[in-house]
Amino acid sequence: MNPCPHALHQRLVDLASQRYRAAGRFAYHFARGKLGSDPMFPGLLEHGLIPDNARILDLGCGQGLLAAWLLAARQIYATGEWPAGWPAPGQPADIRGVDLLGNDIRRAQTALGAPARFEQGDIRHVDFGQADVVVIMDVLHYVDIPAQDEVLRRVRAALPANGLLVTRVGDSDAGLAFKLSDWVDRMVAFFRGNGLPPTHGRPLREWKRALESLGFHVETTDMNGGLPFANVMLIARLG
Repeated sequence: MNPCPHALHQRLVDLASQRYRAAGRFAYHFARGKLGSDPMFPGLLEHGLIPDNARILDLGCGQGLLAAWLLAARQIYATGEWPAGWPAPGQPADIRGVDLLGNDIRRAQTALGAPARFEQGDIRHVDFGQADVVVIMDVLHYVDIPAQDEVLRRVRAALPANGLLVTRVGDSDAGLAFKLSDWVDRMVAFFRGNGLPPTHGRPLREWKRALESLGFHVETTDMNGGLPFANVMLIARLG
């Protein structure tokens, strides 16, 4: 599929980040920078991963950028300005975001309303409830491997028979590229106010094995935006 056209990408960034003006300058500029540079966001749209009327659970949601992005996409789609051949962006029924950092949750709550809602919590302990799509971007490696497996098990339990998990992980077998991406992740955590947490990487084959053991069918695609990182998007489907 063709990459996101520049004009559309810019419109999406403008619309999504505009919501954060009410949450302060940091929230607004962080949204513009992250949405403008992270290939995961256009990747979700290009692959048509969010169906209509989906209940979405965003674990490690930060300040709610996924919700802002999906709502902006739907707003542009409603005007008829959408790339030919691209899947229609789904209209979420509900977007529930969970994050450990209270400041990020407050920014999300200030910037976004229904169908999005946000709560502070630790993904190792919070009740996941029920969802159709679970998204975990660059979060799992901040908990140890037994906790990763338990989170994945509980994600599986929260999904219906045709549910979907979308996550981005690092491939620890990728040598220097993995070390670089891990360093960047730790710096992001530091500047978000989370200190310098230890990280717990796994080889891509082990991530796939963990998901397949839970009954997921897993597709992988590089998600580095042309940078020398080791990030991989895992599209894990049930059914």
